[in-house]
Amino acid sequence: MLDITDISTFSYIADLGSISATARALNMPKSSVSRSLLRLETAVGAVLVERSTRHLRLTDAGLLLKRHAKRILDDVAEAENAVGGLIGKPSGDLQINAPFTFAAGPLATMLPAFMARYPQVRVVLTVDNKLTDLQMEKIDLAIRIGTLQDSSLISRRLASIALWPCASPAYLNSQPPISRPDDLSIHTLISHAEQPETWYFRTGNGPKTMVEVKSTTVISEPFVLKTMLIAGAGIGLLPDFHAADAVADGRLVRLFPDSNALTVDAHALYPSHRSLSAKVRVFIDALVEHLGPTV
Repeated sequence: MLDITDISTFSYIADLGSISATARALNMPKSSVSRSLLRLETAVGAVLVERSTRHLRLTDAGLLLKRHAKRILDDVAEAENAVGGLIGKPSGDLQINAPFTFAAGPLATMLPAFMARYPQVRVVLTVDNKLTDLQMEKIDLAIRIGTLQDSSLISRRLASIALWPCASPAYLNSQPPISRPDDLSIHTLISHAEQPETWYFRTGNGPKTMVEVKSTTVISEPFVLKTMLIAGAGIGLLPDFHAADAVADGRLVRLFPDSNALTVDAHALYPSHRSLSAKVRVFIDALVEHLGPTV
């Protein structure tokens, strides 16, 4: 009889190509990982991994088992999710990954009510802006802003986030006046990516104005950009939930408030199991409800 824990450990070895990396990922001693692999090889009656001093290579039997292992682990996860949904009591660790600005904004204000409502769910939040492998990092749910890359993950749109063009009063008072989007071409514009960027503006049903951003500064993190804009660095786009307080107290000015705001979508991503666990489902529903009236 194959042990599911040994199968899971082998799946990590197959993906990471290293006993040491697997031990770090699973927070296990290397000796335990090696024993797990040996038990599995004994159970199937075949060598699964060819070992050398520098790297590991899957044998033909290992490659075959790798394909079956993924299906087995998916089926086990589906069974756990189905039972959890049937019981209807979300519980256990909920591993979430989110970019910093979103985590510090809407997510942080939503979590207290969620934790009070579901005390048996232990939220474990990691915050970073890098693309995370949910399968390898054992992440239940990731939140991503903007265009999604093709992947095997399931996505659910959470909300559209408006991007406000903002600048400080000090900057605006020291520069040529701005009365229409075309005026931005002679101003200091700060982009969020190194790729060419275009800002769009439209008032009502009027024509769309496109502004090609030729920036000398690229700031990918909105929290840093907001601080720079307040200090008078120039003009940049900020998520509305992040800019609203500074606009309200006068530290920033929102340009062209009557124009339709540029938007980016926020999505929840989770592994492509056919059943969605109760804890992930209720979290997504709570987040959508929280974002609805404000984003």
